[in-house]
Amino acid sequence: MWPLRYACRLLKPICILCCLLLMLSLLTDHKIRWDPTYILRYSWLDYDDADAGPEKVCNCSAILQGDGEAVDQAKLLAITKDFRKRVQIPDEYYISATKDCWEFKSSKKYLTFPLSKEEEDFPLAYSIVVHHKVQNFERLLRAIYAPQNLYCVHVDNKSEPSVLSAISAISSCFPNVFMVSEAVTVVYAGWSRVQADLNCMADLYNADTKWKYFINLCGQDFPLKTNLEIVRALRSLKGGNSLESEKLPEEKRWRVEKSHQVVDGHIQAIGKKKEPPPFNLPILSGNAYIVVNRGYIRSLLEDEKIKALIEWAKDTYSPDEVIWATIQRVPGVPGSTWPNSKYDMTDINAIARLVKWEWHEGSLGSMAAVYPKCHGNHVRAICVYGAGDLQWLLAQHHLFANKFDVDMDPFAIYCLERYLRKKALLAGNQG
Repeated sequence: MWPLRYACRLLKPICILCCLLLMLSLLTDHKIRWDPTYILRYSWLDYDDADAGPEKVCNCSAILQGDGEAVDQAKLLAITKDFRKRVQIPDEYYISATKDCWEFKSSKKYLTFPLSKEEEDFPLAYSIVVHHKVQNFERLLRAIYAPQNLYCVHVDNKSEPSVLSAISAISSCFPNVFMVSEAVTVVYAGWSRVQADLNCMADLYNADTKWKYFINLCGQDFPLKTNLEIVRALRSLKGGNSLESEKLPEEKRWRVEKSHQVVDGHIQAIGKKKEPPPFNLPILSGNAYIVVNRGYIRSLLEDEKIKALIEWAKDTYSPDEVIWATIQRVPGVPGSTWPNSKYDMTDINAIARLVKWEWHEGSLGSMAAVYPKCHGNHVRAICVYGAGDLQWLLAQHHLFANKFDVDMDPFAIYCLERYLRKKALLAGNQG
């Protein structure tokens, strides 16, 4: 059965108006102006307090504007044990809720139709590599979901059975979301991290939908842009790719000069020197996350030179931090750039992913810092964003950011997903 709020909205116009009036106070969110046509079309897809959990006590509008008092209140709640427990959703919930896919999609307000012709004509392909935190994954999927796009989901073979069951159940509710045809056991800094994406790339490339661009994600990523904004950013690339690709630092050369293998679930050197890369290809440095066109993926799967490079890289350390960056500089790869150092691109200049590394943070006005200090916590020197990071994040040009974690700061995702949904619906009304 439909939830009462949906029956109310569809069957009783007076009740609809009452519900919408309650939403007007939310229309002052960061940089969004109210449009009267919003009430007439997509407002039923907006998030409101009826959809929210305990996070609704925060003032997202103030947080997005950088209000210190609102940020401090959210930060205090985020570290409260009782509050953190209340926002957690067990894996079993998703297994049960998705038994009725129609109700699940309706109650979660998935966008099941394109919001614009522009988006419909520019389908995207996503690879999402996950190993835990189902709630994070579901909210990420909901934030980027559009029916014209394709989504390949890779769940690590060593994940808990409940994680695999829940994510499989969620994916089964959508015709354009599917589990990868061949999952692997992912080892940190090993080749398997690359293989997980390669397997999804192959599945996506062989699908019927002729998507335009590929974006790879992990379960703790979250978008900073709406689907329409992502489409427009990719159109502006004019067929180019956007990913970190720069000279390999001397202190990291050992990663590609010595052979490594997985021993007891960990990657380690085996005391053997590697042969030089095939075709004398210069090895570049980058990261695991990329925004690339369909031709780039075709090269990975079909080009003999690229396939030789892939074979060579399989026993390197952290190959995801060299393989995509190196392929991006191979002449002839669609969307690539020349290997000359003048074409080097940092992660700050690329639009693929925004990550705050602890050693690059600094106080306001610091000449050495790359970005302001993290308002959340650090995990392996990476900032897990807090609500106080949102104002800065939304001012950047990147399409996605990493990391977000509902268990550490639920308000960062809560406010961001509401901001993006409202922005998407307002743009849809104006289209």
